[in-house]
Amino acid sequence: MNKRLAVAFTGPSNSGKTTLILKVARKLINEHKKEVAIIKHDPGDKARFDVVGKDSYKFSDTGAEVIVTSPNRTTHFSRKNKDIDEMIRLFDKFDILLVEGLKNLPLPRISVFRDSLDSDYFPYMNALAIDDTVNTTDYEMPNGIDILDLNNPDEVISWILKNAKEV
Repeated sequence: MNKRLAVAFTGPSNSGKTTLILKVARKLINEHKKEVAIIKHDPGDKARFDVVGKDSYKFSDTGAEVIVTSPNRTTHFSRKNKDIDEMIRLFDKFDILLVEGLKNLPLPRISVFRDSLDSDYFPYMNALAIDDTVNTTDYEMPNGIDILDLNNPDEVISWILKNAKEV
């Protein structure tokens, strides 16, 4: 079996995390021919997949674990918080797992920022993806942090392939 790699992305709202993950995932799938899995943390519980009145909502509302399958997709609805190992087991096979959020997971982490940095993220990050709206000389940067171009998904992928954790 190929080794499976995982990396996490963190950063404040509207910093560009989702956009970067989408670009990276598309390139990994289309150009690198990798199977990609994505976990998104929704700390505010704001994501809406199951719409009130629909069967998926009614089933999920019972408290049961629900999988909805169709010719084009399979969606898993769960009312239970799952740890990372449980979530990984839900994915049958993948080469690279991209996680958005969950900053306490023991995964190599790319922090994404635009305009300004928040030093609260420094203890959790291994790399920093920024654009030219951020001037790192304005901050006391931690040692050993790789600086990546937020607008260069190839550079980010290269870092991931070198630094991601085997899971």
